[in-house]
Amino acid sequence: MTTNRRFEQRIKNIPADIWSKFSRIDELKGQWIAGARLSPQVLGRLKRSVLITSTGASTRIEGAKLSDEDVEKLMRGLSVQRFSDRDKQEVSGYYELLENVFDSWKRISFSESTIKHFHKELLKYAEKDEQHRGEYKKKENVVKMVDSVGKPIATLFETTSAYLTPKEMQELTEWTRDALVERKYHPLLIVGNFIVEFLNIHPFEDGNGRVSRILTNLLLLKEGYLYMPYVSHEKLVEDNKSDYYLALRKSQKTVKTGQEDITPWMEFFLSVFLKQSEMAIELLSRENVEKILSPKQLAIWHYLQTVKEAAPKDIARNTKVARPTVNQAIDRLLRLKRIERLGLGRSTRYKKT
Repeated sequence: MTTNRRFEQRIKNIPADIWSKFSRIDELKGQWIAGARLSPQVLGRLKRSVLITSTGASTRIEGAKLSDEDVEKLMRGLSVQRFSDRDKQEVSGYYELLENVFDSWKRISFSESTIKHFHKELLKYAEKDEQHRGEYKKKENVVKMVDSVGKPIATLFETTSAYLTPKEMQELTEWTRDALVERKYHPLLIVGNFIVEFLNIHPFEDGNGRVSRILTNLLLLKEGYLYMPYVSHEKLVEDNKSDYYLALRKSQKTVKTGQEDITPWMEFFLSVFLKQSEMAIELLSRENVEKILSPKQLAIWHYLQTVKEAAPKDIARNTKVARPTVNQAIDRLLRLKRIERLGLGRSTRYKKT
C-alpha cells in the first residue's frame, strides 16, 4: 500500500467534532497573528519561562525528576546536588536544543539529517548515550510506560525492527515534507500523523519521546503557529500523560494491520493543541490589557488588583471615577475576562480573575 493510501486509511474514520477543531485552531492562529503586538521584552520573558517549563515537563515524561525550579537553577549554573548526573545531562541537552529551535526554526530544514542532528544535540551531555547519539538504533527496542518515579510499569508495544528503521524513516520523512508542501491535507493532520508514526518506528535507542516533542515544536512553527515559544506544549502533554500514552497505544496497535486508524491520537493531539492555542490568545489579552484600556479604565483595573473584591460604589470612591464610567469599565473588563461578578442586584461585587 502506498504511503498516501495508508494515510487516507488512517484518517477516514475521524469524526466531525475533530474536524471542527481545525477551524477553531486556525481561527485562533489568525487572532494571534493579527493581535500579537507584544514587546520584545515581554516575548523574551515568556520564552525563557516556556524553555524552563517545557524542558522540565518533557524530561519528566521520560522519568527525570527535576522540578521546573530545579531546571531553572541548573540553567543558571546553580548546583542541584540531589539529582543524578543523568537527569541534569538530559535537562541541559533538551533546554539548549529547544532554545535553538525557538530562535532558528526559519533556518532549520525538516529532513532526516535534521532529525539525527536533533538526537545528537539532545544527548550531547548524556555520557550513557555517547555511542548511539545521532544514529538510528542498531538493536531492537520496546516502548514502556513509566510511573511518576521513572520505573517501567508496562510494555506498550513492539517497535519497528532495527534493520527496517532506515527505510521507514526515509519514507516517513520524505512523505511528510512533500505533503506539507502540497497542502492536500490540513497540516495538523500531517504533523499528527508524523508524530504517531515516528513514535511507532522508535528510530533511536533512547530519546525518541523527547525528539518527537522537539520536532512537534519545529513543525508547528514552520506551519505558522508562532505562539509555540510562548505557551508550553510539553507541559500540556505532561498534565495529560495517561491520556497521551493511551491515545498513542490505541492508534499504534492499528499500524500495519490493514485497518489503520489514528483517530485516538488525533483526538488527543488536537485537544492539547487547541488548549495551547486558547492559552496563547488569553496570554495576548492579558499582556495587552494595559494597552487597550483608557486611563480611567486602567485605574479601575489596577484598583481591583489590590483588593479582594469591591462594589461599584467602592470602586468609584477609591478611584475618583464617575459611576457611569465605572460601569463601562466593568463591562469591558468582564468581556476581557479580567474580572468576575459576584452576587446580583445591590449586593453585586467584582474581583479580579
